[in-house]
Amino acid sequence: MQIETEGLVITEKSVGESDRLITVLTRQEGVLRAFAQQAKKLKSSKLSATQLFSYSRFTIFKGREKYIIDDAQPIEVFFDLRRDMERLSLAQYFCELASALAPREAEAGDFLRLMLNAFHFLCKGSRPAPLLKAVVEMRMLSLAGYMPNLICCAGCSCYEADVMYFLPNSGQIYCGDCPRPVGEPALQLSRGALTGLRHTVYADFEKLFSFRLSLRGMDELARASEQYVLGTLQRGFNTLDFYHQMVPMKPVEKTE
Repeated sequence: MQIETEGLVITEKSVGESDRLITVLTRQEGVLRAFAQQAKKLKSSKLSATQLFSYSRFTIFKGREKYIIDDAQPIEVFFDLRRDMERLSLAQYFCELASALAPREAEAGDFLRLMLNAFHFLCKGSRPAPLLKAVVEMRMLSLAGYMPNLICCAGCSCYEADVMYFLPNSGQIYCGDCPRPVGEPALQLSRGALTGLRHTVYADFEKLFSFRLSLRGMDELARASEQYVLGTLQRGFNTLDFYHQMVPMKPVEKTE
């Protein structure tokens, strides 16, 4: 069976002297692993198309047990992601997150669109990295079926109060007047940070990356989204650890 699809390379591994084993986030087939033979040879058309972060047009043969890339042509290689360590490490984290959350052998156009837009803004430097990180984390979790309930307080159903808390383990919000579940961590959010968190989950895609926050609000949003990833998936990410080595997270001002 032959597949014609567009996809983003989210992992790359050398096999022998000239081959590559890559993981591709594709529009029609979701995440798949495929061999690209002779891909590392200088004269190969697959050379740039199968490297990490490349968005390419693939012709893939689907066998019983493996995928083989017959042809690959680059559409966008996102070279600027490699210009500094913050961009590089954040892009690698997005790739690991997509590998963990995007479906296998199923349509994944929304995941691919999210990644491509995030890479575009990351390359251009037109959006703060912490904002991009929060958008990708929250929207990707939502696409994967882990959408939090941010509509109103889980205790009294109020939409907004002077003090609001986000519970990253359960994905709920509580106002300051309602008792929260005992023993569950809670992050206090300013009004701006709560609005931003809601935006990452509920906004139409065309407006998803179009919002601004104060530095304090962005720090709160980034912390809330990351804790939701870790609490929901109950696992860590090596690329996230590496990102924080490059860009240490600021100390917590007020959490409970």
